[in-house]
This record gives sequence, structure tokens and C-alpha cells, in this order.
Amino acid sequence: MTTWLNMSLQDGASPIMEQLVFFHDHVLMIMLMITTTVLYMMITLIRNKQTSRFMLEGQMIETTWTIAPAIILVFIAMPSLRLLYLMDEVHNPALTLKAVGHQWYWSYEYSDFTKLEFDSYMIPQEEQQESTFRLLDTDNRIVLPMNSPIRLIVTAADVLHSWTIPSLGVKTDATPGRLNQTSFSINRPGILYGQCSEICGANHSFMPITIESVPAKYFINW
Repeated sequence: MTTWLNMSLQDGASPIMEQLVFFHDHVLMIMLMITTTVLYMMITLIRNKQTSRFMLEGQMIETTWTIAPAIILVFIAMPSLRLLYLMDEVHNPALTLKAVGHQWYWSYEYSDFTKLEFDSYMIPQEEQQESTFRLLDTDNRIVLPMNSPIRLIVTAADVLHSWTIPSLGVKTDATPGRLNQTSFSINRPGILYGQCSEICGANHSFMPITIESVPAKYFINW
């Protein structure tokens, strides 16, 4: 989860999030090179006092600054499109979880099991313990097996919501009357936190999401 003074992305807990972090660094490096080049050219032009009354056009430089941005955009677009396709793929999920957004809590259904469903509310401040996180912990955590492809189906019962876990790279809108689907795989055990990322009403910021990632054998016992 996010820590104090953390200016970067959260550590990835899924392969997709790790790729998203790499892509973020890749784009930032390209932006740094562009910024450095433009800054160098601006300083050079400001300090350069030479002028020429006879230079009316420069076809070579115009060709260069037209083709170069196109090549740079290709280097950004290719990994971006690859990630978009990977995020939409669902390959033989080992488990299906359905999340239903309400004002202002989440309901969960494990579709592969019989009558395994529960509501997840934020723990009130007066009931919190020292080991819980304010505004992030819930009374019923989602327990999911690690290293298993999981399909998530998201919808809402009243207004727009958004099921978001930053460390998994998952952000799926919950729309009334519509089922949205995404998939993810958790590559390490632990507790992952998220919140509703849609302005869905007065208590929109009090819809936390808590996932407990455990090995498969512990999940079966649970």
C-alpha cells in the first residue's frame, strides 16, 4: 500500500502492474530526453546572436522534426497497445469473483461455490484496533489464492462505482445494469488495499476494498 511521502507508484502485486510500472518508467525516460533536447535548443537559440538574411527555409530540419516525433510515438504506442491487450485477456480463470457496488459498501459472490457471498463494510473508527488501517480495512476481507488467474465481474446496484486496487493495476467501473469484466493474478501473499474511485455520493470515499492473498491450500481451507 502507499506509504508516507511516496511519490511513485505502489509496488506491483501482479504481473500486469509490474509491466505498467515498467511502461511508466519507459515513458518518463522518453519525456526526459525530449525535455532535455528542447531545453538545450532553447538555451542555444537564446545565446546564439548569429542571423542570416538569406536563410528562408530548411527542408532538412523540417523533415527531421516531422519524422522524429512520429518515431517517438511509435516507441510509446507499441508497449502501450501490448499492455492494453494483455489487460483485456481472460485465460481459463481458476476462480470467478463478482463484486456489486452499493451505497456505500461492496457485496461479493464467489460464483464457483454454492451460496458463498457476503457484504464488506468499512470498519468504523470507534471499532478500529491498532493493527487496522483507518478508512481502508473492512469487516469482511476478500480471500483469494495467489498465483491463480482470477476473473472479476463488476456491477452496481444503484449508482456508478469503480472497483480499484492500485497494486494490482485493476480499475473497473461498476455500472448499474451492466457487467464489466477484468482479470488479474496475485503473485505474492499479503493484504492489498483499494477504494472506490468513482464519485458515487457523499460517502464515496468510505467504500474500501481489502484483499487477502493466501496460498491455494489455505484458500481451500477457508
